[in-house]
Amino acid sequence: MSARTAAAVALLKESPETLDGFLRLSAIFESTTLDPHSRETVVLTVAERHQCHLCVDMHEAEMAALGPVPDPERLAAVRTFTLRVLASSGAVTDEDLAAFAKAGYTRRNALEVVLGIGAYTLSTFANRLTRAA
Repeated sequence: MSARTAAAVALLKESPETLDGFLRLSAIFESTTLDPHSRETVVLTVAERHQCHLCVDMHEAEMAALGPVPDPERLAAVRTFTLRVLASSGAVTDEDLAAFAKAGYTRRNALEVVLGIGAYTLSTFANRLTRAA
């Protein structure tokens, strides 16, 4: 854990419930059927949209550690879908779901994207509120 990450976690400890909630949700998100590159893409999309520079830096490093992206078009589809879910508060169109499926994702994956959005919205908002980001 980097010093910057440790400092952010220390700030969240002011609310043990918030810290615990994030840690549990993020662990559950990590156990989903989305592949690691797709999960990191969801996290980065949320972090960029919410302007959490701490999360962007941390998850860009995690994405790089995963190695070369096996299918850039597939990741573009999960990024687009994540943005559509965020913009519509979940009320994506049938066309959005079809485009996501065409990229090889399932309805289960769509719900897992929602889980990732929830977990990392909690994190990014808390980091911004505590001035960690």
